[in-house]
Amino acid sequence: MRSDADRVSDILTATAKIRERVPDSIDAFQDDEMLQVWAIHHLQVIGEAARGVSQSLKARHPEVPWPQIVALRNILVHEYFGLNLHQVWTMIQKDLPKLEEQVQYIRSQFAPGSERGA
Repeated sequence: MRSDADRVSDILTATAKIRERVPDSIDAFQDDEMLQVWAIHHLQVIGEAARGVSQSLKARHPEVPWPQIVALRNILVHEYFGLNLHQVWTMIQKDLPKLEEQVQYIRSQFAPGSERGA
């Protein structure tokens, strides 16, 4: 079973991968299908990792919108053909940096070598 520390690391890895590839321009994003698939895949990873985070960690960090992250993952997976790419891009630009900051803080609270986290 994956620990909270593993899942937090998964979220941070996925946010970094999105950040390194997604352009600042909505037009560039909408014109590149491979980039869209790349970003959506990593958003799904974030949602899956968030879904698996323990209830106790979620309770200690209510500032993170855990239910919304999981709901987004479900939309990305199940409503793929109805996605609004402009909304996806906007969320990546506006919401992902804040999520990354929040999760980096959570990771900083883990004891070195801890399996379950703070």
